[in-house]
Amino acid sequence: MHPNPFPGLTARSLGLTDLDAAFAVYAADEVVDAGTLAIEKDDIEGDWARPSFDLAHDTIGVFEGQRLLGAAEVTRAGSRAEGAVAPSARGRGIGSWLVGWTERRATEMGSALVGQSTPEESAASRLLAGRGYRLGHTSWVLELPAGHSVLDRPLPEGYAIVTGDDPPRERAAHDVIDTAFAQWPGRAPEPYEDWAATTVRRPGREPWQLRVAETASGQVVAACFTILDSQGCGFVHQLAVDQAHRGQGLARAMLADGFAAAREHGATRSELATDSRTGALDLYLGVGMVVSQTWTYLVTDLPRGQ
Repeated sequence: MHPNPFPGLTARSLGLTDLDAAFAVYAADEVVDAGTLAIEKDDIEGDWARPSFDLAHDTIGVFEGQRLLGAAEVTRAGSRAEGAVAPSARGRGIGSWLVGWTERRATEMGSALVGQSTPEESAASRLLAGRGYRLGHTSWVLELPAGHSVLDRPLPEGYAIVTGDDPPRERAAHDVIDTAFAQWPGRAPEPYEDWAATTVRRPGREPWQLRVAETASGQVVAACFTILDSQGCGFVHQLAVDQAHRGQGLARAMLADGFAAAREHGATRSELATDSRTGALDLYLGVGMVVSQTWTYLVTDLPRGQ
């Protein structure tokens, strides 16, 4: 148990029995600030299942009796925080208290900075900016307009797209994705077991969700993992191409394939997210996608006050 943040409230670490309550808080906060619901309970459950994540130490909840009013967590070796306050509990200082907790926890974990993604011009972004946070990078959610699809293009000769439905392909897909993403500024490598918890071991995962591009010799050189959410959205969660095989249209082919696979399994919408570190925005705009949301990743140096 942590010291009471305010009279009448208590703070403690979250446990698996708090999953439903935490999802409800994160979801309600997102609807108010972003105008739409994207987070799924499976997202939180997958995140909490990562071996690097210590649920007892890396989470906090603020309660009024048994009711969860706000929650926060710190992940990725202390470099990333998430937090939310139930809309009905805003204006009581809970958000500021949670941000302070994330900064202290990240400092304990040895991180030199901590950041959080917030919808642009939201209450959360204003809170962080007021504490002196600065822009780390900008993210965009893009969608295909109704009735549109990414035009499929023939694969270059010598490549094939197949389902990544066995452990060797899953490992190879992780290698391609993690190597590509590690080229982004400030992005640390992600161990396979952590990656798997949010992709190939995500609750409800089906084999079709991971698709890979292979050479004639069986080398995996591109990977795409697509989530079909409870609202019928096919969301390309991760897409990467090995650097030596770029410039041949593989990324566009994998994107078209991922969206098509989701539609075959019931998706009625197609979305993805990218950010300013990747240089991929023009690719997605070029295939007819449009920006539906803008998010800002705001960061601060640690320890605070120095």
